[in-house]
Amino acid sequence: MLRILFLLAPVLLAPAVWAADPFTFAEAQGLLRTHCAKCHGGKVALGGFNFAQFPDEASLLTRSKVWARAGNLIREGEMPPPGNPALSLEDRDRFSTWIATTLHKGACADGITPPAFPLRRLNRNEYTATVRDLLNIPVNAGRNLPIDGAGGEGFDNAAETLFLSPIHAEKYLEAAKIALDYAMRDPKSRAAFLTPQPDARATLTALLPRAFRRPVTPAEIDRYVALFQAAEKRGDTYDEAISYAIQGVMLSPHFLFRLENSTPDYALASRLSYFLWGGMPDAELFKLAGEGKLADPAVLSAQAVRLLKDQRSREFAENFVGQWLSIRELGRDIKPDAKVAGDYYETEVESGIRYEPALFFHEILMQNEPLTYLLDAPYSVVSSKLARYYGMTPTGIRQQPVRFNLPPGSHRGGLLGMAAVLAVSSYPTRTSPVLRGKWILESLLGTPPPPPPPNVPELKEHEGATPQTLRARLEQHRANPVCASCHSRIDPLGFGLENYDSVGRWRETDAGQPIDASGVLPDGTRYRGVDELKKVLLSKKKQIVRNLTGKMLGYALGRGLTMEDECAVDQIVTAVERDDYKAHTLITEIVRSVPFRTATVRQESKP
Repeated sequence: MLRILFLLAPVLLAPAVWAADPFTFAEAQGLLRTHCAKCHGGKVALGGFNFAQFPDEASLLTRSKVWARAGNLIREGEMPPPGNPALSLEDRDRFSTWIATTLHKGACADGITPPAFPLRRLNRNEYTATVRDLLNIPVNAGRNLPIDGAGGEGFDNAAETLFLSPIHAEKYLEAAKIALDYAMRDPKSRAAFLTPQPDARATLTALLPRAFRRPVTPAEIDRYVALFQAAEKRGDTYDEAISYAIQGVMLSPHFLFRLENSTPDYALASRLSYFLWGGMPDAELFKLAGEGKLADPAVLSAQAVRLLKDQRSREFAENFVGQWLSIRELGRDIKPDAKVAGDYYETEVESGIRYEPALFFHEILMQNEPLTYLLDAPYSVVSSKLARYYGMTPTGIRQQPVRFNLPPGSHRGGLLGMAAVLAVSSYPTRTSPVLRGKWILESLLGTPPPPPPPNVPELKEHEGATPQTLRARLEQHRANPVCASCHSRIDPLGFGLENYDSVGRWRETDAGQPIDASGVLPDGTRYRGVDELKKVLLSKKKQIVRNLTGKMLGYALGRGLTMEDECAVDQIVTAVERDDYKAHTLITEIVRSVPFRTATVRQESKP
């Protein structure tokens, strides 16, 4: 079986958009002889890699990890090294796609066997939600925990980054004390986790299975009852002693970590709840796990839909969309310049802009609408002030964002017309067709362009007495052969969004001249304006949904995808396509997939 983490070798399985077909084996061998023989041919081959040792495509599978890395290095322009004949961008795409396709076929040939489920701690958001549900408190208990970095498929719930550092141990103790201090003083919270009579064993017997998300043994209960008794012995009150014992529960690895253990039904319940709620299972999931029913695919699908229709799934939408589309960076690393932003920074407007993509995605999920609405939809979710910001009359809506049917000619349907997307793909003071084209390639199509080569000249500012549009300056920039190969793929997509300024307001002119929002794509496809650009992207809807599926499966699994996971992605996309791209089908097929349902246990990782 091939188990190649895309973190090691992020080769794209789908062909690059608008690129030529991948190489045949003979064409690939010819390219290797021309460009790579100096270092990787003959008797002495660098790194022990001699392509002559691979007489056919099947032989690539014997060293799949090396070939995957080779494909990535070639695609990114790092190979061949300086001093060797360079590859054209088209040949790089075709070669890396050939490698990815060959390895992918091999990985899928003998079925899907998921890797061991990785040990990982709760991230900051998951910790907050879990403490909230365990103690029935509205407090953000994780607010002072260190910020979690992104890993896996680009999300902060990935096992690759969720290690435990000394600073975490200190902060978890502090967070537990803050949460318990609130919970012990609030009557509603006390009633949720303390027994009516001060009987510590009864409280801990009820609390521990919820905290550990599985059944517990009498010995485990005894361990925490002993903490209570030790506190009482030193003179603590009942409240102080039970708080001390519960602190011990909240510092246990069984609480702080997501563990795959000998109770697979309970582990599956946690997998589902942390995927769609970002928090612990509720009573119904615990009950189904205890009855052994959750492994039934029909029951699992029904529960996934139930969780989606609960308002707690909004947290999933916010966390997933914010990271998938880089919206989370607004207000952090990305801040529009106040001098050009106008009323963008009005509190209700800024809040509405930041939350619109997640609320919109959540609405698609709740209503089981087609995922193609991500590209073009008849509505959005806006407040009255955000509607006015967009130049629309907010009939029937007030301060809180609600579903709002867009008027004809609004140019706003789907993600491309949302100010958050447009601002995050702009510079603080101006638009950028390059950043916007890159955003489309990366976030929607899943085919990020390679990094720019060294010594790329900067985009020139206005020259001469007559102001130039940004497009005119980019056309001059692209005249440089060093820049043209990549920009011919990136810029035409970004030009279609030029009617939106750097904070998403509609405009008709730039530098006093009419905006040209047309584009010609590498395959010769022409479009004019954002509405026609959406139609072009809709023709690529299967690839866009495949990218979304890979991202969401990685989010659900909390790790980077392997080649075998990509075989599951193929199956999910086929099912979603067959059901007219309905949102519920994407979710239910993910939770029914082999990687999600069948997680092997890495025994040595248990604390």
